[in-house]
Amino acid sequence: MPVQMAQYGTKHSHAAGKITAMQENPEVKLVGVFEPDSEHRAQLADSDTCFATVRWFDSAQEMLADPAIVAVASEGLNIESLDQTEEIVAAGKHVWYDKAPGDNWAQWQRVVAAAREKKLLIQMGYMLRYHDGFHLIAEWARSGLLGHIFSIRAHMSTNIPKDRRKQVNAHRGGIFYELAGHMLDHIVWILGRPAKATCYLRSDDYGTSERVDGFADNTLGVFEFEQAMAMVDIAAMETEPMARRYEVYGTAGSAVIVEPFEPGSQIRLCLAVATEEYAAGVQMVPIQSRSRQELYDQELKAFLRTIAGQQEPDRLPEHDLLVQETLLRAVGTLVD
Repeated sequence: MPVQMAQYGTKHSHAAGKITAMQENPEVKLVGVFEPDSEHRAQLADSDTCFATVRWFDSAQEMLADPAIVAVASEGLNIESLDQTEEIVAAGKHVWYDKAPGDNWAQWQRVVAAAREKKLLIQMGYMLRYHDGFHLIAEWARSGLLGHIFSIRAHMSTNIPKDRRKQVNAHRGGIFYELAGHMLDHIVWILGRPAKATCYLRSDDYGTSERVDGFADNTLGVFEFEQAMAMVDIAAMETEPMARRYEVYGTAGSAVIVEPFEPGSQIRLCLAVATEEYAAGVQMVPIQSRSRQELYDQELKAFLRTIAGQQEPDRLPEHDLLVQETLLRAVGTLVD
């Protein structure tokens, strides 16, 4: 029998992709969607998008009180989604939750604790966990193939219009808050908790009609570990297509996903000493390219396997807490 799922919210930038993943997965029955903004709901219902054919719940309670619904995708704006996720957990349902989990650190800790007590899964929507290149580099780094990791560098800029900037500006950190979690998800998976997190938040998009006063659109995060550093730079006005990069450097080797990392097709691997599988020196390691939608599909498959007891979670709650704590420390919402 297909797993019955629903979606709470539609305004997250990943919301349409998550609906599509549920609609196309034969193991899921998408029961319906609740969007608290009635005007926005009407616009989507009258569109030619993936939302045109969904059932719309009249209230959150109608959705959350349905005992047949096992899990809910939490896809509201970041300013609203943590409250919505808390409602979902309180209703006893698993959550496929899109980043980032709000600004209220105490509330996020409370929601994670409640889910743990109820034996519910909260799987975060960091889709690059399911990117073959990021996954392989993490294996190399954590296995010791690259030696001691002393540096990680990530560039994940974007280009967003004024209305989107206004939405994101609700959060301290601007575009860094919006996107850095994707990179921090991998950085802390490899290096653990940074001893120090610093962020430079600038508003530099001068002379354009898309500028929003006070919006941090040119940002750099620096994360210091006992014997390593990581740097994440993100801007909101890079010319498309963006040249997104991810680089990991160790004392025995380095690994760089050849840009752009979406969809990604190969890794530049450089090793000081040959292994059974790889040669010394530089080599190009092919990886399977996946579209963004394919990454959402992989997320959902892992989510379903986990709630069915067929696999352990790809990340434990402690990791997801650490990612968000690191992000909030960096932008200054949490002070060391």
